Amino acid sequence: MAGPPKRRAVAKDSESSENSSNGESYTGQEMIQADFEGRNPEAQDFHGIKQLLQQLFLKAHIDLSQMTDMLIAQTGVGSVLKQSIDDAEDEDDDDMSDPLDYRKDEDDDDMSDPLDVFGITSVLNLSSHKDTPCVQQLFSLLEDLSQKHADTETQNEIKRILSGTKIGLLVNERFVNIPAKVSDPLLTSLSAEIERIQKKDVSYAFEYLIMICKLHKSKSDAGEIIFANGEEEIFAKEAEVSFLFNVSTESDTSVSGKWSDSDAEMIPHRKILFIKGNKLNNIVEKVKTYVQ
Repeated sequence: MAGPPKRRAVAKDSESSENSSNGESYTGQEMIQADFEGRNPEAQDFHGIKQLLQQLFLKAHIDLSQMTDMLIAQTGVGSVLKQSIDDAEDEDDDDMSDPLDYRKDEDDDDMSDPLDVFGITSVLNLSSHKDTPCVQQLFSLLEDLSQKHADTETQNEIKRILSGTKIGLLVNERFVNIPAKVSDPLLTSLSAEIERIQKKDVSYAFEYLIMICKLHKSKSDAGEIIFANGEEEIFAKEAEVSFLFNVSTESDTSVSGKWSDSDAEMIPHRKILFIKGNKLNNIVEKVKTYVQ
């Protein structure tokens, strides 16, 4: 049985719109007010979560339906990002005065509201499900990609990590233009949830976390790199090993944005990170500073 639902006020901020009302490309001036909160993943979130995984993995041969079911089934770990609904209960709750407040509501009865999923921050316990087809497919994908895009030393290190006993897939995905500040409470909550569940299940004491980052790299010699989720640059700096590869031949419209004629041409890439699990808390603290 699922644990008590959680609601976490994540941010009240202005969200950039990609297009203006007259159909012209967005110039950076149009803003939309949005309130977001983190909630437990539920069965009704299946399609929203799967869509987010799709924009991360693109055309990779992985059973994303099965991976989505696994993320939803993990009790007490991870959050989906949803737009808040104003109701009388929220208005009367003093805890909501803090826009980054975390709380669990024992009697929250509106969790079945069909809210859209704007993001997901969670970790999938790969080692406990190593015989599951989608996990086997993920491991095969990582090995294949490393052989194509990483040097020999990195390939060997990745093989060693994947043969380990405690590995998690850190999923930190959201739609484009949602501000990085939402990552602070979501990652803070996830870190606390991992520590809590470790007391019952030591397989969550991850030796390594695997993370897939979306980014764009300048086609020019300058080599400018822009992370779709800005806070993930902090994760990249803390990775033990990583490698980068071009995904321009795959559909990547969800993160491509609209580049003006004066911008340097940016090519979509993915970066695979392998981070020691004991670094997560320190990384989350750095994310807090980054989004302030």
